[in-house]
Amino acid sequence: MEHAVKSLAIVILLGLVTLGHAAQVYEWVDEKGVKQYTQQPPPPNVKNVTQKRLATSVVETRGPSYSMQQAMKNFPVTLYITDCGDPCKSARAHLARRGIPFTEKNPQKPEETDHFRKITGGGMEVPLLLIGERRTLKGYLAEEWDAAFDQAGYPSTAGPGAKPAATAPGAKPTATSPGAGK
Repeated sequence: MEHAVKSLAIVILLGLVTLGHAAQVYEWVDEKGVKQYTQQPPPPNVKNVTQKRLATSVVETRGPSYSMQQAMKNFPVTLYITDCGDPCKSARAHLARRGIPFTEKNPQKPEETDHFRKITGGGMEVPLLLIGERRTLKGYLAEEWDAAFDQAGYPSTAGPGAKPAATAPGAKPTATSPGAGK
């Protein structure tokens, strides 16, 4: 019986902490020897009352999901792209559909050309997708890109209100919310 009462008291306390509604809790032993926990002060005849302040917790729900944060950290996405028509438009749309933040680079810019040629072995084929340091995909093939993103741990669809943010070279990619950057 005593174990059941303690278990119930723990459940009540956890519930109060989880809800974050209670700023304080009163603990006392009633006339039957049962430990009580309430948000209301105990009756005036009760002695040895302990008052406990509970911290409220806030869970951040804005921004990228945990899986997205991990994928971004471990496998950042870089898209080398020019004005190559449908393949480049499809590549950008694919990243937008999945809500994947990426850094966009143009291999025709002098500061990008040498690095791009090292990656491609001298070629200039775009779009070129880098996922982390290990995965390089030349051209656009939706199924191949999806498999690579899945393997890297990116979510299969964009989270609510998320859209990818193409960032300038050297900038940290981030997911943006609607209206950001306008």
